[in-house]
Amino acid sequence: MAAPPSKQADGEAGGRTATVNRNPLENIVGSFAKAGGFYARSWGAYLGGAPNELPVARPTLSLATHALRDELVLVGLLWRRPLSDPGEYEQINREVCDAVDYYGERGWLEEPQNFFTTPAAPTEVSIRSHGSGRRKHERIAFDSEYEPHPGEPGGERYRNYTGNRREYALMLRHEEPRPWLVAVHGTEMGRAGLDMALFRAWHLHEDFGLNVILPVLPMHGPRARGLPKGAVFPGENVMDDVHGTAQAVWDIRRVIAWIRSQQPGARIGLNSISLGGYIAALVASLDEDLTCAILGVPPSNLVELLGRHSGLPKDDPRRTTLELAGPIGRMVSPLSLEPKVPQRGRFIYAGVADRIVHPRQQVLQLWEHWGRPDVGWYHGGHTGFFQSRPVQRYVDAALVQSGLADGEPATSPKK
Repeated sequence: MAAPPSKQADGEAGGRTATVNRNPLENIVGSFAKAGGFYARSWGAYLGGAPNELPVARPTLSLATHALRDELVLVGLLWRRPLSDPGEYEQINREVCDAVDYYGERGWLEEPQNFFTTPAAPTEVSIRSHGSGRRKHERIAFDSEYEPHPGEPGGERYRNYTGNRREYALMLRHEEPRPWLVAVHGTEMGRAGLDMALFRAWHLHEDFGLNVILPVLPMHGPRARGLPKGAVFPGENVMDDVHGTAQAVWDIRRVIAWIRSQQPGARIGLNSISLGGYIAALVASLDEDLTCAILGVPPSNLVELLGRHSGLPKDDPRRTTLELAGPIGRMVSPLSLEPKVPQRGRFIYAGVADRIVHPRQQVLQLWEHWGRPDVGWYHGGHTGFFQSRPVQRYVDAALVQSGLADGEPATSPKK
């Protein structure tokens, strides 16, 4: 939900993804049809001129191209995440039913903050330098030590994903104490060159004087080694998604705890993309002392998002499983927690043509819940952020406006 390919009409009907049972050619042809439908609905919304919290962008071929690129990315994501047949899906359904009872008995569905446990700072951390001269960076690794709760459905299977046992991160660090920015990546990322480029890590390090650290999320990058076929995060297996979310939040908080152990009193902020925005929003609702959280194209409810893109017809029994998982999705949603980051440090940016993380169903809900902070809408789709100059200016200005970085922003994040 973030890596690029290697306000407009909402598109309520057109946002649904083609079923994975179609052949690849049908999926690709369907992507063009959906992008065309989006373009047509955009003209309707634009000419209608109805007042809306979601900006209505003038439809252009460029905007339609962004929508098409998102639709094609969805085809690729679904190819990597094929739905199990109804028989295999029965195990997922059983785990969901068991989990609703498990979490309900512990009161976590009503008080989800108690589901997330607070990690200690790692004490044994491997740090190795790579490169030379001004472009030298460090790579760190430590044991995650995340464990599912005793008896938690799906926990035993998740423990067998051994690649998740170590956390890895890239780090750009100054010799003198400086503020820290934790960059939380999106789906299909967790790769050194890609993450450094999409987050513009060297720019943030050199031009803003920030220490930048880029952790790898569970089941991504080097942590995906040894995974069984079909195991992905996020994916159709609801409980893998729950454990992946819980471990991602745990690991990011463990990175933050390590920073504080190395530099007490340091200002720390979060910068995030897509799936990383979802994780960062949770971390910013659990950690007491963050300076800022910048959420880029962020989902607000992972179960709802996956259901939207499943392509399942309404009478498919697998859709019933996703409906049963609704309370679980809400439990691990930032919409169920109160943000702890100061109001001046809350920032969200999103694309008006996003076909992956729906602007109204996902982004605006989070924006409302976070007290309507500064929001930057750019003229593009989900994958368009990486080449959007307005997004780059927005992030730069947000770092200064929040107080994490020194200097004067060239433009307000609102512009």
